[in-house]
Amino acid sequence: MQNARPRSHRRSAAILSAVLAFLLLAPAQAASARSAGPLADAFARASATYDVPRDLLVALAYAETHLDGHGGEPSASGGYGVMHLLSTPAVRDLERAAELTGAPAATLKRDDTANILGGAAVLRSYADALGLDATARKDAGRWYPAVARYGNASSSETARLYADTVYDLLGKGLLATVAGGEVVTVTAVELQADRGAYEGVRELTAKAPSPDYPAASWVAAHAGNRAVASRPKSSKIDRIVVHVTQGAYPGTISWFQNPRAKVSAHYVVRSSDGDITQMVRDKDVAWHAGNSSYNARSIGIEHEGFVNNASWFTDAMYRASAALTRALCDKYGIPKNRSHIIGHNQVPGATHTDPGSHWDWAKYMRYVTGDTAPWSATVDNSTSGAFTASTNWATSTQTAGRHGPDHRQTTPVTSSDVARYRFTVPSSATYQVEVWYPAAPGHNGSTPYIVATSAGSRTVYVDQRAGGGAWRSIGTFALKAGTYNAVGVSRWTSGTGLVVADAVRLTRL
Repeated sequence: MQNARPRSHRRSAAILSAVLAFLLLAPAQAASARSAGPLADAFARASATYDVPRDLLVALAYAETHLDGHGGEPSASGGYGVMHLLSTPAVRDLERAAELTGAPAATLKRDDTANILGGAAVLRSYADALGLDATARKDAGRWYPAVARYGNASSSETARLYADTVYDLLGKGLLATVAGGEVVTVTAVELQADRGAYEGVRELTAKAPSPDYPAASWVAAHAGNRAVASRPKSSKIDRIVVHVTQGAYPGTISWFQNPRAKVSAHYVVRSSDGDITQMVRDKDVAWHAGNSSYNARSIGIEHEGFVNNASWFTDAMYRASAALTRALCDKYGIPKNRSHIIGHNQVPGATHTDPGSHWDWAKYMRYVTGDTAPWSATVDNSTSGAFTASTNWATSTQTAGRHGPDHRQTTPVTSSDVARYRFTVPSSATYQVEVWYPAAPGHNGSTPYIVATSAGSRTVYVDQRAGGGAWRSIGTFALKAGTYNAVGVSRWTSGTGLVVADAVRLTRL
């Protein structure tokens, strides 16, 4: 069994991506230059001041807020600023940041630079408590338990979900355009997360099955945040209420598990890939609408994000939520129209504005009624003529959770030997790329997936020790029309463990 506390290994992501892309598909594009501007400078300063990896800080902030300080207004769970510093009766991270940096709490709420410094100071204090020395602090993979603690989750499963979200961003890279047009980037990096005690914690993305909607995970909201009922026998279900969380996906799940919240929703939908967690049974009453009559008659669906930032409302989110709403309407006989599928702001007496002006009701309702259907195609390692790999990639049927009858696997090398997935892409458009692999402790912690985008090849690093046995999104990409090797899996990684090539799915958005 692989050591549960592997050290992270890095290679120049720009050089590696370029070499792999050249050998796989097309001439590589130069890596993006390090972003510059007030926000990027603030991250660089905070990184240097508190010896926290700069890209880790950016990824954490993006997972929390999409780098939006929201003018000093708090999230639904009481977090402030770009770094989402919590200030609640139970969690005093904002006040802790003020103590560590010397900046007043009021400044930390509203000033992006001060807030980022405060977040870095708090994260560093968690690393110090874990005993990370100067050498360990240079290794972003060793910060995993500190990141998990920063999320202030109410359960170890939610803490792992939070940290995995941040580390997925590091593996995929990100490009965020913030207020004023500044662009902040993180280049995808080959990285193994040292999960420590979280290695054995159940993954929420492993799909403990929802009792009411098979495509969702099940995580129960606290019993004090909902009411047991026997709907639709006790009362008819005739409304769907659309909400926006005013916070991040893991934080919302954690908040609904917190007995102090006194709120909940039936379902929560993630922005990046449309992942859904059910937290209250359909038959029971969730406290989401602020109106007891509407609570009794409706199902509430929360969507990760903030009402004033359109970047959260992805096509993947719209499609996943619409599929859920369509299934609920069919199950309970709810008409698929805007009189019965409403926003929180339409509930009588509502003081909330969600889902807000950036929510595209026309698109959402088209998806609910089935007026548009995405193109999707899957290539498995056993798909004749569409999958190619050298004889170094052995066929295996030993690992549970594989897609189809078998999968391919091989050992890492420091040269290119790519397993290729050939697709006939119907049109030049944006596509979601999902991968399937069986997860096992002996698999590779930083497997390079290479996507042939219309702007050049992109490399995304995936931890194949976890998150397997299901479709896992590695991002959305602009692809050109035509028949070609659209995705590849490379052996060129300094991560330890077997590299697996199983299945890839493309979906046009």
